Amino acid sequence: MKLDPAFIWTAFVQLLSVIPTTLLITAVSVLGGFLIGTGIALLRLYRVPVLSQIAAGYVTFIRGTPMITHLLLIYFGLPAIVDAVSESLGSSFRSVSIPYLAFALIAFTITASAYMSEVVRSGLLAVNRGQLEAAYSIGMTTPQALRRIVFPQALAASLPNLSNSLIGMLHGSTLAFTVSVVEIMAKAQIVASTNWKFFEAYLAAALIFWGLTVLIEQLASRIERRINVYNRGGVA
Repeated sequence: MKLDPAFIWTAFVQLLSVIPTTLLITAVSVLGGFLIGTGIALLRLYRVPVLSQIAAGYVTFIRGTPMITHLLLIYFGLPAIVDAVSESLGSSFRSVSIPYLAFALIAFTITASAYMSEVVRSGLLAVNRGQLEAAYSIGMTTPQALRRIVFPQALAASLPNLSNSLIGMLHGSTLAFTVSVVEIMAKAQIVASTNWKFFEAYLAAALIFWGLTVLIEQLASRIERRINVYNRGGVA
């Protein structure tokens, strides 16, 4: 096999056009997963009757099954549910109107929520319980104490794990091509199919993912440094 450096550059340039799709999948799934995961973590920490057991079962199931399984279950199961509900309501809306990207966003958000819940839960457990009790002693309600005292510290403690989860979802977004979403890896396959130079196309894709990963690592490192300076009483 003879390497074609010129085609690596050609593929690299063509792959740039789908980076926004990959970043959209990553950002939406991580943000949605963080919000849902925070709710799940609070349910489990405060041991809300029934709901905490459901939340624990949800986390166990999602973490115990592959990411691609969630995607395929949503891709094949959600349309059937949508069509059944629409028909029962007498609506003309059908699942064929739903873009493929929506299935990927829903599935990856579900996946991220389970992992994010554990990240958030570990961060909350890292905050000294005495700080919450001190907040109660000065008249704060639980939501106020969580928002002003607990969450900021928990977020700082969870930052390394959050960045790892973000990188994991960035790489996991490559599975979206299985439901016809054209992201970086799918585009690489399309580009390579014109002349069968798959190695060069996938190498270009690897370089892009590596670059995006480095950017995330650098951003997380800067945020962590600023948080550490603030926690030491310095000027951020």
